[in-house]
Amino acid sequence: MGQHEVADCYGLEMELFSIWMKNKGMTKSTHRAYMSDVSFFLQTVYPTETKKISKMEIMRYMAACREKGAGDEARNRKLSSLRSFFRALIEMEHMDSNPAALIAKSKQEKNRIPVYLEENELEALLQAMKGKYYIRNVSIVLLMAYAGLRVGEIHRMNVQDLQQDGSIHILGKGRKWRVVPLPDALRQMLNEALADRRESKQGKEQPFFVSQFGRRLSIRMIQTVADETIKQLKLTMPALADKRISSHKLRHSFATMQIRSGTDIRTLQELLGHASIETTQIYTHIDNKQLRSAMNNISGKIPVQFQNR
Repeated sequence: MGQHEVADCYGLEMELFSIWMKNKGMTKSTHRAYMSDVSFFLQTVYPTETKKISKMEIMRYMAACREKGAGDEARNRKLSSLRSFFRALIEMEHMDSNPAALIAKSKQEKNRIPVYLEENELEALLQAMKGKYYIRNVSIVLLMAYAGLRVGEIHRMNVQDLQQDGSIHILGKGRKWRVVPLPDALRQMLNEALADRRESKQGKEQPFFVSQFGRRLSIRMIQTVADETIKQLKLTMPALADKRISSHKLRHSFATMQIRSGTDIRTLQELLGHASIETTQIYTHIDNKQLRSAMNNISGKIPVQFQNR
């Protein structure tokens, strides 16, 4: 069985799904990931008609994904892709029911402490940065670590999103806008990045961060900026060598600093652009230093006769 055969068999359904996602305003990265997930699934059920695909076939596919080593998060995304695929076919009047709708998602590990960098490590990270596009790249890392922006949000930023009042308007997940007030130092750095920015060659569109060719900086390139900087940091701080740090972990660092500074969970939810407060709650972890501090508050309350024994 070749991919061409699968494409011929399910070409209409994939086209309908693509149109549906575009009309929903899904991002290019989500569109690409969902199309890939659905394509892999359809290869496993070929040549069954989509109208005849059953819940059992989807469950069999999810079990096979587990056997191949896919984690809970990856399998839940694949299931979300299939749910959306069949929902699209229903809305496009190509199917009557959704065989993936009632399949339960995998239970993911809860309250896992996120990986993040300490403040001194963030400082060392910024000091490790250099190169031809220094101002642009530092601005990108600052937005991740000190404004909590996602890679995709930085990619979508336009010049007009930076406001005169010192805030920035961010187009987040689900195409929802939020306003993030910026620290003065970060706002000044962004203004420097604008002054240093190459002229965009994308017509009326004015992306905030552009490549050396004047195009909107890609998501992959933004990730590379952070990953290369993290690689340099690990060379200067060997203790971080085995720590799994990525561009998204800089967002974790921002959230951790906010919690330590006393920011309430609802405010943090707004700053991070989380639809559900449950997502924000993973950042309310308390490290050992805070635990010791909390217990020191109690030590003076213990009756004198039990102290210094």
